Amino acid sequence: MALCISEYSFAQSSQKVKVTGKVIDAQNNSALGYASIRLFRSADSTFADGAISDEKGGFVVEVGTGNYYAISEFIGYRAITTSNIRVGNSPVDIGMIKLGASARSLEEVTIQGEKSTMELSLDKKIFNVGKDLANAGGTAVDILTNVPSVAVDVEGNVSLRGSGNVRILIDGKPSGLVSIKGASGLQQLQGSMIERVEIITNPSARYEAEGMGGIINIVLKKERKQGFNGSFDIITGQPVNYGAAANVNYRRKNLNFFINYTMSFRNTPGRNTIYQELYRNDSTFITQRSMTSKLKGQNNSARGGLDYYFNEKNVLTAAYTWRISNGKRFSDLNYYDYIGSMANPVSHTNRTQDETEKEPNSEYALTYKKTFNRKGQEFTADVRYLNNWEDSDQYYRENVYKPDGSPSGIPSLFQRAPNYETEKQLLFQADYVHPFAKDGKLEGGLRSSSRNMTNDYSVLEQNEDGTWVNLPGLTNDFLYKERINAAYGIIANKMKKFSYQVGLRAEWTGVTTELRQTREVNERNYANLFPSVHVTYELPKQNALQLSFSRRVRRPQYNDLSPFMTYSDNRNYWSGNPDLNPEFTNAFEVGHIKYLEKGSLTSSLYYRHTNGKIISIRRVEDNGNSYTRPENLGTEDAYGAEFTSSFNLYQWWKLDGSFNFFRAMIDGTGLDENFQSDTYSWFVRTTSRFTLWKNTDVQFRGNYEAPQQTPQGKRKAMATLDLAASRDILKNNGTLTLSVIDVFNSRRYRSITDGANFHTVSNSQGRLRQVNLTLNYRLHQAKKKPKEGMEGEF
Repeated sequence: MALCISEYSFAQSSQKVKVTGKVIDAQNNSALGYASIRLFRSADSTFADGAISDEKGGFVVEVGTGNYYAISEFIGYRAITTSNIRVGNSPVDIGMIKLGASARSLEEVTIQGEKSTMELSLDKKIFNVGKDLANAGGTAVDILTNVPSVAVDVEGNVSLRGSGNVRILIDGKPSGLVSIKGASGLQQLQGSMIERVEIITNPSARYEAEGMGGIINIVLKKERKQGFNGSFDIITGQPVNYGAAANVNYRRKNLNFFINYTMSFRNTPGRNTIYQELYRNDSTFITQRSMTSKLKGQNNSARGGLDYYFNEKNVLTAAYTWRISNGKRFSDLNYYDYIGSMANPVSHTNRTQDETEKEPNSEYALTYKKTFNRKGQEFTADVRYLNNWEDSDQYYRENVYKPDGSPSGIPSLFQRAPNYETEKQLLFQADYVHPFAKDGKLEGGLRSSSRNMTNDYSVLEQNEDGTWVNLPGLTNDFLYKERINAAYGIIANKMKKFSYQVGLRAEWTGVTTELRQTREVNERNYANLFPSVHVTYELPKQNALQLSFSRRVRRPQYNDLSPFMTYSDNRNYWSGNPDLNPEFTNAFEVGHIKYLEKGSLTSSLYYRHTNGKIISIRRVEDNGNSYTRPENLGTEDAYGAEFTSSFNLYQWWKLDGSFNFFRAMIDGTGLDENFQSDTYSWFVRTTSRFTLWKNTDVQFRGNYEAPQQTPQGKRKAMATLDLAASRDILKNNGTLTLSVIDVFNSRRYRSITDGANFHTVSNSQGRLRQVNLTLNYRLHQAKKKPKEGMEGEF
């Protein structure tokens, strides 16, 4: 994380009397950083000033003399009002403010506290899943689709601020959910397991340098409350979406057990069309391809573990995650071929795909954390092991017909593509933070990871006598070995209104790829330094300004390098590129945050310069077959402005929004062809939530992505709308949510691609409109009345 606003508070410099205090968790007395504190004049309840607590929970608010009351708030906790604050000519310390859980029992009525959809700070944005109604019953991909600054395409690929190179972490660490399948594996992670999503656009040296666009950290649910408590979900939807989830924990004294379990069955329809013109020998060859697909998937996942508290300063956490996915995909593809114009049809080809896939995933983790007597001093160590594999078997049948639909006389094709992939990864990490002086700290750490992946892939075709033969060029065994060792150091301090953080990370990388059958070996070893600088300055009237710089890298990953082509569509191939080189980026950002009486607003200007830009390039051969694979272009210069806000306009109306405008200039002169683009684009998202009556909420969520130029054409605009409504039932221990995702069925990814000898138009819709009904039940998540002297504010 970059230098946080936790090192300072937003105070009005024009006032002279300081009001100080500390915000802590009522359960375990731990500090609550980023809690908001607002002071109001007792006489007329007008807003006077506010602050955000630092990492140690402390805050400072400067106001004039008089009588005040304070409202303290923090995500997932009940708002607390502290009354009778008398401010004279001397500083006032109002002491410890203890915040309790967000639900409590009061006179037999359970009132569920609000949980903001977004929290904003200078270095990151936090998107809280729990109160976004439309996410009920969805997956991690559904959630990311609507996170500010994030976009997800039809294949599940994630981009941040227009950059597709994003580092995705689970609980701050790599996970098997985003390895073999890349980010698309998140389609198997049920949204009910997710607590929040953190977006870090310009990470410091503390984080691994991978991820040009930044880091997306998905934090899973985990409770630590005393006794037995939890929540349960039952999901039904159309198209078919059945599921159940349980998030429970039991804590007694120094032991805390936790478990998350989800199961789901989905039948997801999709569709895709391609129109292509191929220019050859003064003739135009036209192909129209339409595809419909259904993916039936049964997913089960369990995540369990325990925390053992040796004492209040030493805790050991052991966790195990198990997941298995069984999928069945059926696709129906139809090709219609023409010469000259569509008035001159040549043939109709039908091709079907029948795929069975099994994908188990195991993850073991052991974490130790030690805190010291000095506040802010801590040591953490983590070791984890990932073991994943995927076994798929695909059968294809192809028949060719004359334009009138009669048999062409061409024999039917019967093909098969078995594929077996494995991944094993071992990760060690240790971090230490040492405070000095009043606000300074030194931080350092070591990290080592090793990953081995294999892909045994082949394509076979059946002869007339029933025997199977390998198709040349489509069979091989691909091996991938990766070793990354890293060390980093950070120094940070604050001098009055000026805060700084300077860091340096060194990484040593070794990657080896091998095609076993052809004995092609590609070995790369390189060392790089990745500096980061974050400077913050407090401004008057609850404003702060931050400037940051970091150097990032995108290393070609397994899917980028594997040369094997998908074969479901044997006219349009997608593959990796074994000769791909890493790309490096220098990222600059200026951020500003304004804390308001009813919300907050962040704005930022950013610039990225990239060398060796990686982008997918499509080429079409004379026979009409296309090949798309990643290539290293020259450079990319991208800059933009982003605005994100979160407002509680009224007690019954909450509004979140984000707007991102950017320009990207790509120079692709490094290839044989000159691929260049200069595009202006933008996207906007807004969520409006209304509370009707006392226990019913209605939410509207809209997205719009403007057109964007690419080095080979353009991507067209897309607009979507989601609706949701929820109502508390079962004495407010349960919530029933109805959501409609993509109301107008408009989430379609449309693009135009042009080359020297072709023109292609594509239209893809990976998921159609989805309607979900979800029941959430909470068990023992209510608490007793607040302690004396503290009044709940709802």
